[in-house]
Amino acid sequence: MRIAKSIILIAGIAMSPPVGVGAQQSQAPDQGQAASPNKIDIDGETMFATSCGFCHQSGGRAAGKGPKLAGTTRSDDFIAERVRKGKPGAMPAYGSVFSESQIMAIVGYIRTLEE
Repeated sequence: MRIAKSIILIAGIAMSPPVGVGAQQSQAPDQGQAASPNKIDIDGETMFATSCGFCHQSGGRAAGKGPKLAGTTRSDDFIAERVRKGKPGAMPAYGSVFSESQIMAIVGYIRTLEE
């Protein structure tokens, strides 16, 4: 009998709507936070920190497992292509992970690095 009550209770919980869903859907979006349909807000620094920062130390300002990127003389095209295709045995390819906009945001972040 206890098992039957537990099954009924679990089934009832599974079929009920999540708490607050109706309230969230009925709220108007905050106009101050509304994004323009033409604006792409990609944070290259955060993407770099979470994907590249393990090997490129100090946010790319120092060598680690990967080279220092601050002050690089490589072209934007070279850096973007390296992010896309990686370097066998040294760096993973991110071309199938990141969009072109995300790759360019990372390149843009690298360009802001000062030595």
